[in-house]
Amino acid sequence: MSHPSNAPSVDPSSNGDIETLSINTIRFLSADGVERAKSGHPGMPMGMAPAAYVLWSRHMKHNPADPDWPDRDRFILSAGHGSMLLYSLLHLSGYRAFTMDQLKNFRQWGSLTAGHPENFLSNAIETTTGPLGQGFANGVGMAIAEKFLAAQFNKDGANVVDHYTYGICSDGDLMEGISHEAASLAGHLGLGKLIFLYDDNKISIDGSTELSFTEDVGKRFEAYNWQVLHVADGNDTQAIDAAIREAKADTGRPTLISVRTVIGYGSPNKAGTSSAHGEPLGEEELRLSKRNLGWPEDRQFYVPDGVYEHMRDRMLEEGSKLQKEWQERVDAYAKSHSDDAARLRQWLSNELPEGWEDALPVFEADPKGMATRASSGKVLGALGPVLPQLIGGSADLTPSNKTDIKGRDDFQKDSPNGAYIRWGVREHAMASAGNGIALHGGLIPYGGTFLIFSDYMRPAIRLAALMGTRQVFVFTHDSIGLGEDGPTHQPIEHVMSLRAIPGLTVLRPADANEVTEAWRVAIKNDGPTALALTRQNLPTIDRSKYGSAEGLRRGAYVVRDAEGTPDVILIGTGSELQLCIDAAEQLAGDGVQARVVSMPSWELFEKQDKAYREDVLPPAITARVAVEAGTTFGWERYVGLEGRIIGMRRFGASAPAEKLFEEYGFTVDNVVSVAREAAGK
Repeated sequence: MSHPSNAPSVDPSSNGDIETLSINTIRFLSADGVERAKSGHPGMPMGMAPAAYVLWSRHMKHNPADPDWPDRDRFILSAGHGSMLLYSLLHLSGYRAFTMDQLKNFRQWGSLTAGHPENFLSNAIETTTGPLGQGFANGVGMAIAEKFLAAQFNKDGANVVDHYTYGICSDGDLMEGISHEAASLAGHLGLGKLIFLYDDNKISIDGSTELSFTEDVGKRFEAYNWQVLHVADGNDTQAIDAAIREAKADTGRPTLISVRTVIGYGSPNKAGTSSAHGEPLGEEELRLSKRNLGWPEDRQFYVPDGVYEHMRDRMLEEGSKLQKEWQERVDAYAKSHSDDAARLRQWLSNELPEGWEDALPVFEADPKGMATRASSGKVLGALGPVLPQLIGGSADLTPSNKTDIKGRDDFQKDSPNGAYIRWGVREHAMASAGNGIALHGGLIPYGGTFLIFSDYMRPAIRLAALMGTRQVFVFTHDSIGLGEDGPTHQPIEHVMSLRAIPGLTVLRPADANEVTEAWRVAIKNDGPTALALTRQNLPTIDRSKYGSAEGLRRGAYVVRDAEGTPDVILIGTGSELQLCIDAAEQLAGDGVQARVVSMPSWELFEKQDKAYREDVLPPAITARVAVEAGTTFGWERYVGLEGRIIGMRRFGASAPAEKLFEEYGFTVDNVVSVAREAAGK
């Protein structure tokens, strides 16, 4: 089998060709980085170097001196395993943090050049990628954000929001289910400023894609209402340039440019094979590859004369000029549209408007109360007018999630001013695109579905926590209280599994006023927040009698205290807090003193100082009972190994909620009985 690596369409010996020199510099900086690390993925960077070069040098609007420029084009390496491609581009383009030493320390402790791109290490990296498909869906979110902000702020002759979202994706990205969800939505919304270059190299880890991936990708994307373009030779820079220009000319559809490449291009023995994918070429093969492309064989991390001037100096100059022109437009905009300009500055700086918390509702005590999903809907309705940058929707469960805001239009292709997103039954894409919206800046995204379907979203939730994106996950129908839909829809292990994710704040509020406080925390949070909300009505607790709901801000607080030293501590969350309160009242009548603690958030509680935590849960009081309609796993942390846990040790069943709570022991009588046992009374 012959490979184009042995007959390159761009003559590698043409040292006078600055484009060829630049492209091969990208190739071999990448291959050298992988070789020195003794791990990584050299094949994709070597094959996609020409396409990446054309995109970055001829099309991308960016200023390497200011990676945070709001109107920059976004670039996403969805195929994050090829991270050395991105690092080489950042270095050659003049991003100061990406020094040659950083390239030489690829995949090493403390470096910015991690095995997969990590945006929290550097603001020059737009998003954290590697789990395939996530970057693709992030891009859809970024394009949604750009389109919405442009509709909000641009005026005739004054475009202050006007940029593209570009990305590189792989076969693996497009095999993942999330890419189908996200691409379908992007086509429906007509995100014309979203352009992905598809590295069509026909190779996966197992071997040829003929083993498992033989669909016509182009036809699939055409069916999604994407413009699909093809470049037959990944080394043909003129064809790549023409395709990107054509993509930018179609403003009504996103574009997929399929670029036929050779993985490991230039390697005499590994090009076009799976061995070029996920392992170093090896010293000898790397030497032969350099010889094959007319490169100095004994030089590592070599940048020929003229490449820095051609790439770094030119991009810094052009980027500075473009940003200056944008700033001049913004300054002129501020003179003619001062209110909008002030609002734009506030949104882009992620500042919240003064007095927004005054809009948060306070609910009167009510023994009948309402479902916390309903009170959440009321809080959202109050926040909508004061936080127009709050944008989101539901994965086709709007009436159930109560996520719509009265008076808001839908965000659609022809109504980009709308702030309510109809995500469709695409939970995974919703969460990942939500990450993209948050990463873009200027907006606070939220998305709703049933708690059970957080399973479909988990990779994106995990990345939200890893990156610290400010996104609110609204999960309703949070327990066996869902009732008749049965165990397939009743989340048992889900709250606990979400608590296991570092960096995610999980809140399970017990009544309407705790919901208000939960939303306050979520809006102020620097990272992602998950709200677990009920389908069934819960009493609105009389706060004149019991502890203020403001205690939620500290994760756990005393709702009802005992007279004197408690005999037992009852810890409840969500719908089970009222059981603890009622049980404590009954126990008091029998001479057993119980303290009731509401613990809506483990994460917030753990952030409190030791004195506060021991004040709420005194170490000397070891008689403790936790009550939560979910798995018991993990509650030992707060009740101790000798404590008692009333929870679910099996899946639920299909029956009315009241019957289920009775059968599984979520009754006042059972809480009283278990509390007596724990207290030795």
